[in-house]
Amino acid sequence: MQRTFLKAKIHRARITAACLDYEGSLSIDQSLMVQADIAEHEQVAVYNLSNGERFHTYAIVGPEGSGEICLNGAAARKGQPGDLIIITTYALLDEEELANHQPKVILVDENNRPRPGGSND
Repeated sequence: MQRTFLKAKIHRARITAACLDYEGSLSIDQSLMVQADIAEHEQVAVYNLSNGERFHTYAIVGPEGSGEICLNGAAARKGQPGDLIIITTYALLDEEELANHQPKVILVDENNRPRPGGSND
């Protein structure tokens, strides 16, 4: 039997932009995507700590090293620049895979730069 488990989390990222007229998605700084093992077009869940919104969309690559976290398309209605969010991905795992599973947790500072204390340290 497979169950759904946390695969990765970018914790307390700050929204840097919201672009309503884009076709959709969440732009994430490429370096954060690599550290969190989030693939382009992978489904992500977004939890907005500032307003309580929770939604799903997909990730697209933002400029590397930019700190960009941009809500695009309809998602732009779910938050605004400055809001703090948690970005997560999940994976289906069986009992065998679960034995070695460790979610990636990326803690970020106010500029969306990784800071010590995450699971990648």
